[in-house]
Amino acid sequence: MSRILAINPGSTSTKIALYEDETERFAGNLHHSAQDLGVYSHIIEQYPFRLQAIQNLLEERQVSLEQIDAFVGRGGLLEPICSGTYLVDEEMLADLRAAVHGEHASNLGALLAYEMAQSVQKSAFIVDPVVVDERQDLARFSGHPDLPRRSIFHALNHKAVGRKAALQLGKAYQDVNLIIAHLGGGISIAAHQRGRVVDVNNALDGDGPFSPERSGSLPVADLVRLCFSGKKDRETILRMITGRGGVVAYTGTNNLQELRERIAKGDQFCKTVYEAMIYQVAKEIGAQSVVLQGDIDAIVITGGIANDSVFVNRLAEYCRQLAPILLFPGEEEMQALVFGVLRVLRGQEEARRYQPKRTACAC
Repeated sequence: MSRILAINPGSTSTKIALYEDETERFAGNLHHSAQDLGVYSHIIEQYPFRLQAIQNLLEERQVSLEQIDAFVGRGGLLEPICSGTYLVDEEMLADLRAAVHGEHASNLGALLAYEMAQSVQKSAFIVDPVVVDERQDLARFSGHPDLPRRSIFHALNHKAVGRKAALQLGKAYQDVNLIIAHLGGGISIAAHQRGRVVDVNNALDGDGPFSPERSGSLPVADLVRLCFSGKKDRETILRMITGRGGVVAYTGTNNLQELRERIAKGDQFCKTVYEAMIYQVAKEIGAQSVVLQGDIDAIVITGGIANDSVFVNRLAEYCRQLAPILLFPGEEEMQALVFGVLRVLRGQEEARRYQPKRTACAC
């Protein structure tokens, strides 16, 4: 039996879970107030605070680190890498500490897992971080060589749900073609071809459909003019793209339940915004169907918004002629982290090593 501790830092919370093999023994969600986090200028500075919070919870639950066989953290913004389970090492930690590829709460996952693992001489891992890049070469072109398309998406949940969908179809993940749409605060829609994500929108930085709090693709020339108009500073414009874009920019809320309540009260503009998001998601699914040349075993809908039956049913009206639709509401990231480590511990996969500066297309 293997005991694995999983750690998933989010923008205002840190989730942890202890598993014995595939069985969850306990889970905790540590909420961090804006006041607690507001004293830190950079995410890396939150590391001691979050570590202490985790240690306090484990002490409350009477869990000793010596009882744990392996530790796994959510992967952060690293060099583009292949899908898989990675051993945390100093080279990886150096890039995360320096935020070489950007700041994000997930950068703390490997650091926290490594610190606890080192204290008891065990190994720490990450699994399918957001920078997984398996795209075909054609998907890397944007229209200008100075602005290549980047792969940033919900890789951990995509891969986990892809395996579940294939199992439901009675096949292996490596033997199916899927379009997977992760619908949450950000939206990522990918073409999974025989076990590889050959194309996907950048779910973080202004690409694809708009979402509850991200702008998705914008009119480029108009955005450039705004940048040089003097009306908004750099940070404000970046927040327009990620954090204050999409539904929240149009309506003032990023909560789809609240949006639905406004619609029920007769707010026609909110209804149009809601329908427009469904429309854009459907268009992106259609685009990925072309990538797979119509050879699609299933369209898979996942993420928090997949719990919204009205959204899903309207989306199905656009897409059901393309392929059968499978629904996996929510996300099981903690389980996906643990299962990635179990595949390594059981010899089903080899742990990968982080190799900065390699070419992303080498997967």
